[in-house]
Amino acid sequence: MESTRTFKDKVFLVLKGLGMGAANKVPGVSGGVVAFVAGFYEEFIYSLKKVNQKAFKLLINGRYKSFYNYINGRFLGLLFFGMIVSYFSVSKVLDYLIKHYELYVWSVFFGMIIGSIYYINKDFKDWNYKTYTALALGIIGGLSISFLNPAKENDNLWFVFFCGIISVSGMTLPGFSGSFILILLGNYVLLLVDSVNALSDTFIDIFSGDFSFIHNAQRLRMLKVLVVFTLGSVTGLVTFSHILSYILKHYKSMTLSVIIGFIVGSLGVVWPWKKTIYKLADDGTHLFDSTGTKVVMNYERYIPQLNTETYYAIAFIFLGIAIVLALEYYGQKTRKINE
Repeated sequence: MESTRTFKDKVFLVLKGLGMGAANKVPGVSGGVVAFVAGFYEEFIYSLKKVNQKAFKLLINGRYKSFYNYINGRFLGLLFFGMIVSYFSVSKVLDYLIKHYELYVWSVFFGMIIGSIYYINKDFKDWNYKTYTALALGIIGGLSISFLNPAKENDNLWFVFFCGIISVSGMTLPGFSGSFILILLGNYVLLLVDSVNALSDTFIDIFSGDFSFIHNAQRLRMLKVLVVFTLGSVTGLVTFSHILSYILKHYKSMTLSVIIGFIVGSLGVVWPWKKTIYKLADDGTHLFDSTGTKVVMNYERYIPQLNTETYYAIAFIFLGIAIVLALEYYGQKTRKINE
């Protein structure tokens, strides 16, 4: 029974990784919210914190099992495996759904954010003038980010490294969408479309025995950009986790207040009724990603008219809320079993 339960836990951890990966790729949605609602946010942060000097010493000295146990390797490994699989599977499905059923997809996300606010807030009792101030600052910060205009693309490697640090913020800070921040920084297409496509093309070439890409300056440039972006992402994960771990330990109530505020503020990004502004090439034509989906630059929001489509969208908002409540129910049930 114990081994079955362990296998079941592994499967659900991979599924949680799938959820985080899919959420991280969608502009306006934060993978950290998935971690928070699914009940493994603090374990995720504290596990990342273990990637420190001691961990590297264990690795360098060849004590791989000790290294694996020290950093909570099973937990992180399964979670990141789910995220990687998500990028090449679930997130592709999401791309398709956003392309064909955009209003309803955003409605589900909007409902999930509302459900997440309820979930985090229901057990939070430490409300006072400090935490209300932190909440207000979080809301202002989230809304301010939502309505910023994007910058132009910049492939300077130092800036790409910085983008990598910022892009993982959505995994560690719920309500703070890393992919939307990349849109604002102007590098969403470069880092999450062009460079990833270059890597995919390179793998295909290698497996087919074609190594001509080593003479393709543009391909090599994209691969270099992806490597630097990845290094920045790893740096950001470890750095943010250490900072958040310290803050959660010493200022937990204030931190949770800011997180709730950020999530409330992120409702401005996932507001279902918006006109999408797509990124255009220099010749005025639309840019498309690898799935054939137009690349989003920003959104123009509006109040909907009451019609059948709007009623359907409202129904999907309630579906999003129900999904989060179901996850909460599962999380409570799992915790009771483990106890």
